[in-house]
Formats: sequence, C-alpha cells, structure tokens
Amino acid sequence: QVQLVESGGGLVQPGGSLRLSCAASGSIFSIHFMGWYRQAPGKQRELVAAITSGGSPNYADSVKGRFTISRDNAKNTVYLQMSSLKPEDTAVYYCNAGVLTTTPSRLSDYWGQGTQVTVSS
Repeated sequence: QVQLVESGGGLVQPGGSLRLSCAASGSIFSIHFMGWYRQAPGKQRELVAAITSGGSPNYADSVKGRFTISRDNAKNTVYLQMSSLKPEDTAVYYCNAGVLTTTPSRLSDYWGQGTQVTVSS
C-alpha cells in the first residue's frame, strides 16, 4: 500500500503565499507522475498542476505564473508553491500520484486526504 500525506494548507490573505507538500510512503518502487488537484464547494475536482518523473510541469491556465510545482524524487515528495493567491483559489487541495508498487508489482493511482486552502481577508 501507498500513503500520500499532505501538509501546508491554511488561511491566507489575498496576495499571499502558501507552500503545500505531499510525501508518499509505503511499498514504492517508483513514482511516475505527481500532481495537485483542487475542489471548491459545489464544483468538480480540477487539475491544478502536474509534474512528470523527469520534472516537466503542466499547469492549469488559472494558475500559470502564480503557482510552481516541483518534486524531490529522493524524498518521494511533491510541492506546490502558491503565490499571488486569490479568493477563487479557495478549495481543498488533493495530492495525486501514479505509483508503481513493489508488492504486488502494479501501477496504481493514489490520492491524499486533502488539505484546506482558504484565501480571505
């Protein structure tokens, strides 16, 4: 089994910054893609940013230029640096990873429990 544990959410004023972290642990052989999704009340979950094992990022148009995704493969951790935050960024942020496990040998999709980000004055 694999666990994804997020941290770093909270309350921040508009224009502020937050850094989210997500650490993967368990029967990991390798991690392929890692990413962040978010879900606001009454809305569908949407992709915020993703990064390949080689470090190539992809961003939703709504966060380009404000958010930066990165990963530390040695620590099985992905980060999301969020700057110039807006009230519309308020949501529960979920970590997602495609993990090849050791036993059984299988590529599966895993999710974290979510962390709340609230942007408000």
